[in-house]
Amino acid sequence: MALFRALILALLAGAHAELPGCKIRITSKALELVKQEGLRFLEQELETVTIPDLRGSEGHFFYNISEVKVTELQLTFSELHFQPDQELVLQINNASWGLRFRRQLLYWFFYDGGYINASAEGVSIHTALQLSRDTIGRIKVSNVSCQASVSRMHAAFGGTFKKVYEFLSTFITSGMRFLLNQQAATSQICPVLYHAGTVLLNSLLDTVPVRGAVDELVGIDYSLLKDPVASTSNLDMEFRGAFYPLTEANWSLPNRAVEPQLQEEERMVYVAFSEFFFDSAMESYFRAGALKLSLVGDKVPHDLDMVLRASYFGSIVLMSPAVIDSPLKLALRVTEPPRCTIKPSGTTVSVTASVTIALVPPKQPEVQLSSMIMDARLSAKMALQGKALRTQLDLRRFRIYSNQSALESLALIPLQTPLKTLLQIAVMPMLNERTWRGVQIPLPEGIDFVREVVRNHAGFLTIGADLHFAKGLREVIEKNRPADTRDPRTSSAPPPSTAAV
Repeated sequence: MALFRALILALLAGAHAELPGCKIRITSKALELVKQEGLRFLEQELETVTIPDLRGSEGHFFYNISEVKVTELQLTFSELHFQPDQELVLQINNASWGLRFRRQLLYWFFYDGGYINASAEGVSIHTALQLSRDTIGRIKVSNVSCQASVSRMHAAFGGTFKKVYEFLSTFITSGMRFLLNQQAATSQICPVLYHAGTVLLNSLLDTVPVRGAVDELVGIDYSLLKDPVASTSNLDMEFRGAFYPLTEANWSLPNRAVEPQLQEEERMVYVAFSEFFFDSAMESYFRAGALKLSLVGDKVPHDLDMVLRASYFGSIVLMSPAVIDSPLKLALRVTEPPRCTIKPSGTTVSVTASVTIALVPPKQPEVQLSSMIMDARLSAKMALQGKALRTQLDLRRFRIYSNQSALESLALIPLQTPLKTLLQIAVMPMLNERTWRGVQIPLPEGIDFVREVVRNHAGFLTIGADLHFAKGLREVIEKNRPADTRDPRTSSAPPPSTAAV
């Protein structure tokens, strides 16, 4: 019975789960590019570590090592890969550190001081980043686990008494190796990586849009619906992908569209959009009152003005002389939210609008000549450029008819061609000017899409692309770095780490 109840609850939860309007898949092919950019930043971060002084003795030999500085860092062998439950794992093997420190050595009554060049070799670092959804729906690095170790130390001794204490260098190098291993896990390497992940990388992820304005009329909600899901070959994220009118921030269109699916893995990244994504955009503009147009007087093309006056000549001549020469008004108003249909053959947008033709006498009520219904079908081509999803619309089908009688619909046939021409030369450029500006895809600042390929499916479309760093990772992070977290050692949350000593 308990199992049956749990099954029912699971089915009910699934039935009420919100479907995503947008999905993004990052494939393993993107990781090499991300790793190269990330390692450049990581090298600079690790070169800032500080190592405490080392003091010790062996018999009559006393040594003091101080002012330890990292002079060079080489991350030769590294691998970045997805791992289920861990999300993103960075493995660095056989790296090396160049070190320079001040020596103070005393053997019996012989004292020597100076600087030593040393190297820490066989440095291994294993870091796993846990990705999750935060309270506002943004992707975050929620945890960083770390293991670090140093396997070998070499020191180049010099000075007056080089032969005297060179054989004792083992004590120093062993002590330094022990110290570095302790510092790697507790107060140097792992804290730097923990800080880089939970603070610096999160400051980069803060640049990903979650919920904000697209323009002065509508906004978009890109909040994650659940935690990212990692497999061995990709990382999948599901976003709400819903537009809303800025004057009705709490309004939302129910998502009854087909859930977009991502199957490909050939490109670095894939983005999928369902019909709901575009429907919510068009309904938001409809609710914001943007889908209407009014042309009066000189705004009406001269040729169309002549055709309209000729078509309604009989009605016009019956009016008073003061009205006959009045400016002509042509008003188009979308009467219901447009709807998008995505098929393998292409994407279309269906629009129904009212068309009103009237004369506008000065300082008098307008005189309506005709009112008709317009049905139009637009083809839509999507493109992904930079971080913007852009749309190019083209008028494919157009018809007008009267909602009063079939006879009146026949009388409107001569207006079919001039009104269609008006849409093509006056209305479509205005629409395309807006849709070609595009809407930003949820990517961090400094990363763009390149070489995109668009594919239509039944109920959704996918865009495959590669990634390009338009800005360096350090440039973006430095721009967005929190001012009070410059020192990794000030991080309040200690990293879960261990060291192989």
